[in-house]
Amino acid sequence: MDILSNLKYAKGSVKKRKRVGRGEGSGYGGTSARGMNGQKSRSGAKHRAWFEGGQMPLQRRVPKKGFTNIFKIHYQAVNVEDLQRLVDAKKLEDDNINPSVLYKNGLISKAAPYKILGRGDLTAKLNVEAPKFSASAKEKIEKAGGTIKEIKV
Repeated sequence: MDILSNLKYAKGSVKKRKRVGRGEGSGYGGTSARGMNGQKSRSGAKHRAWFEGGQMPLQRRVPKKGFTNIFKIHYQAVNVEDLQRLVDAKKLEDDNINPSVLYKNGLISKAAPYKILGRGDLTAKLNVEAPKFSASAKEKIEKAGGTIKEIKV
């Protein structure tokens, strides 16, 4: 039976924290654990994360170099050995490889276009649809008896 004098907070519900500015007896009175003087002792004091106290900041000290083309297309790589692995694991319903099959099997994300590359061996006869193919990938797919089809991104 719970008596009012025996009630306690649930375990984990009360967090131990500094209660600043509640008198000298608490150990955090007076300056409230902020030290004596300076910018960070004042109320409302803040500065940007990259502020270096007036020193020339890093982003201005480091020389600027190069150029980033914002229109560049970054292709996801899918190798022919990955396609062979799908065949070996019997994860294909038929011999067609298209974006939905690759996405379903975790080889690509939907965020960017993909390119079939020629690393590894391919023995299965596959019909592959992709935005781009490397020359060696085309050669290996056609050598195995498959077909390639370039699709629009």
